[in-house]
Amino acid sequence: MKAYVFPGQGAQFVGMGKDLYENSTLAKELFEKANDILQFRITDIMFGGTDEQLKQTKVTQPAIFLHSVILAATMGESFKPDMVAGHSLGEFSALVANKTLSYEDGLRLVSKRAMAMQKACDKEPSTMAAVLGLDDAKIEEVCASINEVVVPANYNCPGQIVISGSVAGINLACEKLKAAGAKRALPLNVGGAFHSPLMEPAKVELEEAIRSTNFNNAICPVYQNVNAKPCSNPEEIKKNLISQLTSPVKWTQSIENMIKDGANIFVEVGPGSVLQGLIKKVNKEVETQSA
Repeated sequence: MKAYVFPGQGAQFVGMGKDLYENSTLAKELFEKANDILQFRITDIMFGGTDEQLKQTKVTQPAIFLHSVILAATMGESFKPDMVAGHSLGEFSALVANKTLSYEDGLRLVSKRAMAMQKACDKEPSTMAAVLGLDDAKIEEVCASINEVVVPANYNCPGQIVISGSVAGINLACEKLKAAGAKRALPLNVGGAFHSPLMEPAKVELEEAIRSTNFNNAICPVYQNVNAKPCSNPEEIKKNLISQLTSPVKWTQSIENMIKDGANIFVEVGPGSVLQGLIKKVNKEVETQSA
């Protein structure tokens, strides 16, 4: 069975999508439609902007979404997913790919999400850190022992978790985690504490937009970040998507469940190949490829 997976923030690079735009009429139409919806020429930044321009939250999230979704669209009849999943932002790409969301609605929600997250980041200084070489339970225990907001945010693969919280909390957690035997506990260069309670203001803002958006019956199940379980029911998908911003991304668990349910080929759709590396660390037997 074939599973298609979609990357999240951090996978972007200048030049992404340019080949699609130049070689496919459909891709060109979809990119131009995105410029109209967003009311700025995101294609100019994606294809020939600077790293700094591409790093702006209002650009990064829609850019990765567009690359993934348009790449999937250009695959035509050969795109036949048995199941899909996306890492954080990538879940929105997955929901367009399995027809739960229309292209236009998906883009509007991603743009809204980016702006809401930026506002939440500006409200309170917060950050994230990557923790390597320590088991999940120990990391959870250390996070819970700190008198600040610090939580596991991304269960990326065995031995790699990203934690999220206040700047003071993350700094203290990194010290404690190294003392507990972590190979590395490294603060990341990110704008805020994604997938933590500090994203509550963004969640409230995004919830309204998600509730008023039409979600269709999916053509195949999506394994959602919040519970790592397959879902095809539009209302259930909506509920899980609303919880996503303040809940951890259970990526390891999602991949394990997809494999258990029959996935033996994982195709990464979008910029980069980060997810293929993580999937191989979950199970080195499965086949991974780029779209």
